Amino acid sequence: MGVGATEAVGRYGEDLAVRYLEQRAFTVLARRWRCRRGEIDIVAVDDGCLVVVEVKTRRSLTAGTPEEAVTPAKIARLRLLTGLWLGQQQGSWPAVRIDVVTVLLPRSGAARITHLQGVE
Repeated sequence: MGVGATEAVGRYGEDLAVRYLEQRAFTVLARRWRCRRGEIDIVAVDDGCLVVVEVKTRRSLTAGTPEEAVTPAKIARLRLLTGLWLGQQQGSWPAVRIDVVTVLLPRSGAARITHLQGVE
């Protein structure tokens, strides 16, 4: 089964987000981690803190900003998934947070990346 256009845009956005995070000294532990309850886009470590990253990519703002797609229900699901991911790991982390990285891909020019740390 081929990759649809929307999924391809999402994967490209995730690739840009990983590059962005790695340039800021994050260590990426996992990408597209899945379980029966959902998916975590990126799991990384930032200065000892475990960071679960939701990536939202848009080609335009006609459907709203990427940030608007991260609803309280989505954050609650990410908290649940974070607990499930942690339950499968050997180590522990002194702190855990949820970040959102948004990627806007305009028709021309460079992608615009925004990093929101510690979303509630």
